[in-house]
Amino acid sequence: MKDPIQVRFSGAGGQGLITAGIILAEAAMLEGRNVVQTQTYGPEARLGSSRAEVIISSGQIAYPEVTSPDVQVCMSPEAARKYAPKTAPGSLVVLDSTCVRDEITTTGRVARLPITQAAVDLGNKVVANAVALGVVNALAGIVSHESLVKAVVARVPRKYAELNERALTVGAELATSAAESAGAQAASS
Repeated sequence: MKDPIQVRFSGAGGQGLITAGIILAEAAMLEGRNVVQTQTYGPEARLGSSRAEVIISSGQIAYPEVTSPDVQVCMSPEAARKYAPKTAPGSLVVLDSTCVRDEITTTGRVARLPITQAAVDLGNKVVANAVALGVVNALAGIVSHESLVKAVVARVPRKYAELNERALTVGAELATSAAESAGAQAASS
């Protein structure tokens, strides 16, 4: 994993992206790392723009804002159009294929995964943010799965803890399956 690592979650209000950023930051703190977490959102309570950014480092963090994300998660078409093109070459761009259907131009490595659909399949669209966290962590190896689970359980209401924990696992499985499929395709080429 890169150190420091810069992560941006972007999408629409109501998708839980700010909570996802906070949970990732708390998981990193559980591992004794330094963290800065910032958030911005549009004036609308729901469906306006939303962005959460996290910088994680084993050393000091010199600047508190993400300047060039190493991991970019886009959960809405608007976020994908705005942020994916600004991702540095080689960075990871995770697109929620349930919501982002357009072709997006980026120099990053793209992973298109049905994050929101996986949450719906679990029984509640609200846990799409936890599915996204599981995906990102499995693909980028930012924190241990155990730290992520601890942070989720500490942050979400108790009655939703088990569902969120399952969502993390489903996200990790989704990412692992996609990575294995991509590896198999590359080997057959």
